[in-house]
Amino acid sequence: MGKRYFCDYCDRSFQDNLHNRKKHLNGVQHLRSKKSWYDLFRNAAAILQEEQSKKPCRKFLQTGQCDFGSNCRFSHMTEEDLEKLNAQVQEERRREQQEDGADVLGGTIEEWLEKRAKRLSLVQNRYRSPPPPLLLSVMLSMVAWGLFLALLLTPLATHVKP
Repeated sequence: MGKRYFCDYCDRSFQDNLHNRKKHLNGVQHLRSKKSWYDLFRNAAAILQEEQSKKPCRKFLQTGQCDFGSNCRFSHMTEEDLEKLNAQVQEERRREQQEDGADVLGGTIEEWLEKRAKRLSLVQNRYRSPPPPLLLSVMLSMVAWGLFLALLLTPLATHVKP
């Protein structure tokens, strides 16, 4: 007996030669099994986009079942299902933005720029008067430290007058 080919999608095996393998890989059963396998791993956004582009299936809406099943070219999702899927997509996007460190509150770039401009103007307006005492003391200590370093780094001959 020769080599055997096992198809993981269809869960069956057959004699491995070019003709049999080609015939199986192009077969309807294999293509359906392969599609159903990859559909398990599709994200909600792709499913939502595909379902929104389809028209509703009349047979499914009338009887609650369709002879074509998952191969139907019409949508079997109700408005409620689409709304739930849309909410799931929005939640995934929000979570993704949160992981990326983006602004979770959402909104447009213009809104964010307006908020930023207001925040910066408040900070600038807050310090137009003389700085608070703590900041003033820190600034003075930095000036004193700078003078000390300048004296320390200059040659000794320049400090002594003849």
